[in-house]
Amino acid sequence: MDRKIIPAVAMTSIWGFVGIVAPIFVQFCMRGSPNKGVVQVMLVLTAACCWLFWLCAWMFQLNPLIGPSLETNFIRYIQEEWK
Repeated sequence: MDRKIIPAVAMTSIWGFVGIVAPIFVQFCMRGSPNKGVVQVMLVLTAACCWLFWLCAWMFQLNPLIGPSLETNFIRYIQEEWK
C-alpha cells in the first residue's frame, strides 16, 4: 500500500467514527433528553469540519504550490559543504 494513503485512511476512520458512530451512541445514552438532537448535530458538524480542515492542511503539505527560493550561490555553497 502506498505510504501516502495511510494517514488519509486513519484520519477518515477516526473522524468517521466521531461523525457516524458517536451520534448513534448518544441516541442510546441520552434517551428522553431534549438536547439529544443538538448533541448529535454537534458531533456530526464537528467531525465534518475537523476532517475537512485536516484534509486541506494535509493536501497543501503533500504538494506545496510554492517551493523555497534560494540564490544560486547559496545552492552551490550547500553542494560543496554536503559532499
